[in-house]
Amino acid sequence: MKKYLFRMLPACMALTFLAFASCSGNESNAPKAGDKKKTVKTESSAGLPNYRYVDLDTVLSRYNLAKDYNEEMLRMQNNMESALKRHESNIQGFANSMQKKMQNNGYLSEASYKQDQDKIASMQNSAQRDAANLQNNFQNAAMKAQQTVNDSIEAFIKEYNAKRGYDAILFKAATLYINPELDITDEVVEGLNARYNKVKK
Repeated sequence: MKKYLFRMLPACMALTFLAFASCSGNESNAPKAGDKKKTVKTESSAGLPNYRYVDLDTVLSRYNLAKDYNEEMLRMQNNMESALKRHESNIQGFANSMQKKMQNNGYLSEASYKQDQDKIASMQNSAQRDAANLQNNFQNAAMKAQQTVNDSIEAFIKEYNAKRGYDAILFKAATLYINPELDITDEVVEGLNARYNKVKK
């Protein structure tokens, strides 16, 4: 999980890039009645079909927003692990002290032994509650970060395609093979980072 926390986005992420119609928001490009020529799809001037694709793994590895969130998630994970280790160390230390006390006949009554048993049980319960809370907070933060990145990419793709007019922007992972000349990943990453850096300033 530390290597890359955003690699496993929901399957719906693929839909982010599908079917952004080139005629969206531009009624002047709509075919007129009786004009059969305008209903025929044509290739771009470069001889390429009127769709492109994006490599999402590359976008997520290079998009500064995703990278910032990934670093934040790693910090949260490290803090969570440190907190759990502190609990574990405290519990183990108290258990060791109980063991030594027993070996040295330090318990003068059953009540004093029972008191320490209750204390270590309370420490264990506290550790379990903290672990559950930390894990829940981490999962909620990860889901929120993932949704924010997803929404940001989707909004940018819509804005990007409003100027380009592609019939579709595909998700590379959903294809078996696609012409590398149709790859717009670099353009998308550059645009995303330009927009994010501007907002961050």
